Amino acid sequence: MPPSKQKIEHINQELIKIQDEIRDFFGWNLSDDLHSTEKLLYKINNSNIDSWKKSNRKKILFDIIEQMNSTENKIVIIGAAATSLEIIKILENNNFFVLADGAGAVFSTLDDKLEQEAWARSLCVISDGDGGKGLTQAIQKNIPLILHAHGDNVASWTNIIDYILSKGIETKIVLTHQLPKGIDGMYNFGGFTDGDRAVCFVHSTGVPKERIVMVGTRTDIVGKWSGITDKELKLSKLKWMEKILQIIEINY
Repeated sequence: MPPSKQKIEHINQELIKIQDEIRDFFGWNLSDDLHSTEKLLYKINNSNIDSWKKSNRKKILFDIIEQMNSTENKIVIIGAAATSLEIIKILENNNFFVLADGAGAVFSTLDDKLEQEAWARSLCVISDGDGGKGLTQAIQKNIPLILHAHGDNVASWTNIIDYILSKGIETKIVLTHQLPKGIDGMYNFGGFTDGDRAVCFVHSTGVPKERIVMVGTRTDIVGKWSGITDKELKLSKLKWMEKILQIIEINY
């Protein structure tokens, strides 16, 4: 991809501004988001893993973007309520997958051949670090990790990074945040939960909404493949996800 193309040119500012509304609604402090963001950036920048250097993280990001834009097929966001039957159906076409946090755990319900094919179609996993078994499976499969910092997930992303380091896995990482200001070496594509942030990311790279498909996305239940979560809080968060998807005009 030429250097002139290495820009995220399609970020919808409504998807950034709604993050302030969400913070206000839940009573969360911007300073907590900033603390988590700065701490994550420092930890990654000061690691001795070559692929985690800022220039290499940028290359990883634009390699993913190039893959998404090199086809006319669908980019399928796999959510926490995905079923094996849904995955089998979408594997019939040559689509790429973007995984929302631990949703890749659904692949383990497939036979070996289909499971292998599903992981091979997975371009990246969007996560704030609490995806449990499905997230660690994605890491073990060397799926690039787009790791998000927010106010109350320092322990989650710390555990994930420590897991990666302890296993000696060369995980490709891109860092995201939810601050209104720019952060060098990190990105804010908009959105809130892993599922809608996945959509915001894909859409921000220039993929038209007609090519974005959501599978396993529910706003009325907590999906089977969600990580450890407070059910009532999660359902409240999913209502905000619904608003974000309405802004982009994405059906699910």
